[in-house]
Amino acid sequence: MQSREQIYALVRDALAELFELEPARITLDAHLNDDLEIDSIDAVDLIDRLKKATGKKMSADDFRSVRTVNDLVLTIERLQGP
Repeated sequence: MQSREQIYALVRDALAELFELEPARITLDAHLNDDLEIDSIDAVDLIDRLKKATGKKMSADDFRSVRTVNDLVLTIERLQGP
C-alpha cells in the first residue's frame, strides 16, 4: 500500500505529464476543473493512468465527488483499503 505522500506524488506526476501542467500548480488544494482545467474527458485519461499505476480498479463512479487534488488522493487511499 502506498503512503499519502506517494499517492500525491503519483497524482502530481500523472497530471503534469498528461496535461503538461507545471508541477508547482498541482497542490492538494488545487481544484481540478477551475485551477487545473481538467474536464470530464481529461478525467477519463487520468483515471486510466492511475488504474495502471496503482493496480487498483477504478471507475468514473469512484471519482464522482472528486473536486480537488486532495479529494483524488483520498479516493485512491480509500480504494487501497486498510
